[in-house]
Amino acid sequence: MEIRHRGVAAVAVLATVLGAAGCGTDSGATGSRSTGSAGEEGRPKGSAASLTWEFEHIADFDGELADVAVLAKDDIWAVGTENNGDSHARLLHYDGTQWKREPLPEALGDTVYPPLLEEVGDKALWLRPQNSGDGAAANRWAQWDGTRWSAMPSPPPGKVGDFEAAGPDDVWALDGEQTAQHWDGTRWTATRLPYGASDLAVVGPDDVWAVGSRSTGPGTEMEGQGKEYDQPASMHWDGTSWKAVDTPQARFKEPIPPEASAGLGQVFALDNGEVRAYGTNSFNHGEVEDEPADEFIRLRWDGSKWVEQQGAPGGCATRTPVGQDDKGLFLDGNWYLTDDGRCVKIKRHRLPVSTGARKASNQSLWLKEIHRVPGTDEWLGAGHVQVNQSGDPFSAPVVVRLKRGG
Repeated sequence: MEIRHRGVAAVAVLATVLGAAGCGTDSGATGSRSTGSAGEEGRPKGSAASLTWEFEHIADFDGELADVAVLAKDDIWAVGTENNGDSHARLLHYDGTQWKREPLPEALGDTVYPPLLEEVGDKALWLRPQNSGDGAAANRWAQWDGTRWSAMPSPPPGKVGDFEAAGPDDVWALDGEQTAQHWDGTRWTATRLPYGASDLAVVGPDDVWAVGSRSTGPGTEMEGQGKEYDQPASMHWDGTSWKAVDTPQARFKEPIPPEASAGLGQVFALDNGEVRAYGTNSFNHGEVEDEPADEFIRLRWDGSKWVEQQGAPGGCATRTPVGQDDKGLFLDGNWYLTDDGRCVKIKRHRLPVSTGARKASNQSLWLKEIHRVPGTDEWLGAGHVQVNQSGDPFSAPVVVRLKRGG
């Protein structure tokens, strides 16, 4: 299972650095699933012994891919931006034989920013605008029926943030900090959240979680600083209403650093129904000499309350999940945490020199989204390779496929 996180703090970016000399196993950074010895990192056994991102498609323009949707082996969509002096949104499609540029659906109108792809069912795909300052443009959505794009007759009202779909008749979307919209297949219904939220997770029918922060209540008092100390907040939808859930507080020891604030930015539902939440306790760095380190918040719902997650080893210790297969969790930064607690770095290749990337160049792979190919154990990712080299740096938009073993 992979979860699509659209909250500002929760959009997962996968990064890894490719050195000029070859394909090392550089660190990249949070998540936890089970315990394991740090000494096992980099020496996994079994099916996770070797994981590698291989290039599936390298687009022929300078830019990056921002999203990908995988409806089937022969129906894959990607959106991105071409940098040719001005930014231009691009739409790519794979039909089982080749990748082709496609025009953006007319229903979206003019847009500079790449739209976002939202899979809402086995064959249903929605395309929505992002970063639109035009209120009318925010409601210009398109839908793909397997043959053509058309205007979506009933897009959600307002400017949508995080978007989670359990199916075509069970869709949730954040609309503003304290409003969630629900689609039941016929209409959108607005529901009020107790606190500001940045991310959603749909566990099942009438079982939805939202996380964010609160500026009132226990733990928010700040003596002499003139502002509140925001605290982590979580909320649960039980089919009737959203209810605030007691969430552990996070505070630095005295003296509290300037503009301290804590919150949850991501909530993730495992395939077995277990819910996990991730966040930080941070502050405005650079204002005092003796600064504490930022604190990572890692929580697990045990059925009645939030408890701390067990730590993960090595490079997986502070990584957050971006997908799950039947053997473990994919984490941001191109890490993989097996169910038995081993932390594995996902390897990757360098661009071929035919792209203009020199052998001495420094290359870094940044993936914005990963998705399982339906009906298979194959995974695709989309993003870009940043090529830093003297006189001619560029970004290569890429789609990558996960190779196991070998």
